[in-house]
Amino acid sequence: MLITHDTRCALDTVVDLVNTAPEDDTTPDGLSDVASLEDFVRNHEVSDVGVLSEFDLSAVRKIRGRFASVFAAPDARAAAGLINELVAAAGTTPRLTDHDGYDWHVHYFAPGASVADHLAADCGMALAFFVVAGEQERLRRCEAPDCRRAFVDLSRNRSRRYCDSRTCGNRLHVAAYRARRKEAAG
Repeated sequence: MLITHDTRCALDTVVDLVNTAPEDDTTPDGLSDVASLEDFVRNHEVSDVGVLSEFDLSAVRKIRGRFASVFAAPDARAAAGLINELVAAAGTTPRLTDHDGYDWHVHYFAPGASVADHLAADCGMALAFFVVAGEQERLRRCEAPDCRRAFVDLSRNRSRRYCDSRTCGNRLHVAAYRARRKEAAG
């Protein structure tokens, strides 16, 4: 599957957005205030965003939950329905643009759109490309028992199981190794 630079950026953004949600009552919200939303927008180089407000924060948290549902969708039909709702509500207006040193690419949000509509349109379309390509199963959650972070499996053979092999994957492999050694010694 060919993934353009824009699509890759949108995928990284939607994964990071979903992963800002608290996993339980003990973890903090990664979008706790307008300043954290401003940091998110700046770190992900989200363009055409004006001054952000509490309204924007609330709207982005709402679409974050809807994107989380896409990663939890049981099949392509369910994912497509969720994505269609997100993109339609954003009032998409595809247009070609070249800005900030980037070559021509497509923005799916209308000029002057809110940050929530911008994210819903661009990130929704990036996820839509995966459903259209028959690759919805690549939109995953980490299989580590104590982690449910979202990720997009871009491995060649669709075999990635953990959000980060150096943390979640390695931790589980080390635990399994130690359990085998303990069993063999005991």
